[in-house]
Amino acid sequence: MAALLPAEPPRMSEPVRLSKRVIELFGCSRREADLYITGGWVSVDGQVVEAPQFKVEGQRVELHPEASLDPVEPVTLLLNCAADADNARIQQSLAAVNHWSDDPHTQRVLHGHFLRQEQSLPLQVGASGLVVLSQDWRTQRKLREDGHKLEQEYLLEVSGELAPNGLERLKKGLLHKGVQFPPCKASWQSEQRLRFALKNPQPQQLRQMCAALGLTVLAMKRIRIGGVPMAKLPLGQWRYLGEKERF
Repeated sequence: MAALLPAEPPRMSEPVRLSKRVIELFGCSRREADLYITGGWVSVDGQVVEAPQFKVEGQRVELHPEASLDPVEPVTLLLNCAADADNARIQQSLAAVNHWSDDPHTQRVLHGHFLRQEQSLPLQVGASGLVVLSQDWRTQRKLREDGHKLEQEYLLEVSGELAPNGLERLKKGLLHKGVQFPPCKASWQSEQRLRFALKNPQPQQLRQMCAALGLTVLAMKRIRIGGVPMAKLPLGQWRYLGEKERF
């Protein structure tokens, strides 16, 4: 279907806000114009523009024929984050160009999906992997209030020789130099890769447990939080949290 165009667009003598132009062309209110624009339904010379304050002159302004006045719903994004990325770098990763092309939960990617994203359950220091960012207050509250109950799964590349009965000691709760670590699940994935599954890991906890058992951590990657896995999401890319996925 073709985009909606006015019969005779008014001539523009000076730049005006896109929202004002949409009001003039399509006879809607200011609020409706803003909803159309922020919803990704308005294009300028064929390019979607989601900023109501964007200035236009004589460009072609079109309204998508399936345009809706529904506000942009809050979303939760899952990012495969590089190790030691600070908040600024994480926010920079939230761009349409970094959206995973094989996202099974794909939808229209909007600029509004990248605004006011709150990060929960930070990675272990030096770790890469799954980072959760959300605009949805329900998800934010779930991760804030119940995060300590959610099992997190990490893969660790290690060197050294594991102390005798090391995995059994981890499963029962490792006691080392007066420090009692909580029980966790641990298993070998390969000769140098350990899998850990534990709740509410404290900063540096995985490195400390490995060091207590004679191992040096070379790299760490978080691959799951609760019931939500990172799966095949490539490094530096993000995907949407699916409607049926639950932490």
